Amino acid sequence: MKEKIKLFLESDLLEKYLIGSTTSEETLQVERYIAMYPEVRETYIELQENLETYAKLHALQTPAGLKNRILGMIRKERPVKKHFLTYAIAASFIAFLFAGTAFFFYNQNQNLVEKNVIVSNKIKGMEEDMRKQLEDIRNQFIVLHNPQTKKYPVNGNKKAKELKAVAYVNPVKKLSYINVKNLPHLPEEQCFQMWAEVNGKMVNLGVIKDFSDKDHLLALPYADNAVGYITIEPKGGNHKPTVKNIVANISY
Repeated sequence: MKEKIKLFLESDLLEKYLIGSTTSEETLQVERYIAMYPEVRETYIELQENLETYAKLHALQTPAGLKNRILGMIRKERPVKKHFLTYAIAASFIAFLFAGTAFFFYNQNQNLVEKNVIVSNKIKGMEEDMRKQLEDIRNQFIVLHNPQTKKYPVNGNKKAKELKAVAYVNPVKKLSYINVKNLPHLPEEQCFQMWAEVNGKMVNLGVIKDFSDKDHLLALPYADNAVGYITIEPKGGNHKPTVKNIVANISY
């Protein structure tokens, strides 16, 4: 793993990412490394700070006294009208050039600040997703391996005889999961949806997919004497359960 991070840091991907010249694939790789590896994140922040410092140091401003020097040169020239017009145009051009350069670097600085905010938000979002995934994996391990976990077989009724599932409930850790082992075939315009009645409120747990991994666990909200349902709903799911289409009850 360290060798992998070392090779990444020795490449120029971070520098390319900072100036916006990475491909879409490279961008995803860089953002993944920034989120996953502290060494990469620290290097990225350091490079970003260095780039911002460089931009500030090289941001050009109109030199002090430029206007007075140009006016002094104009006063020395004769005839007044012709040369005054020439120098006035030159002075305007120089002032415009310096102002444009300063504006360019100001925009560059602003873009860096905005990009920093976007990257920071992406990192926070990825870190939160990773935290939730790790927490879910830990809870699944507890439920499956803790001797205090209780198992409840779930079978479908006449409308879904092939439906097989197992509910796992750990009253000590207050965790509940269900493992859907088999789902009957439904017409394309229908789907199975899971619900839980917790403290008198019906909670939508989403559409049940036919996972290729038959050991996949779905989290259930824990509550004493909670009841779960599996219903047949229109494709994409429903906002409330269709009572007449209940195909399985889950008491846990």
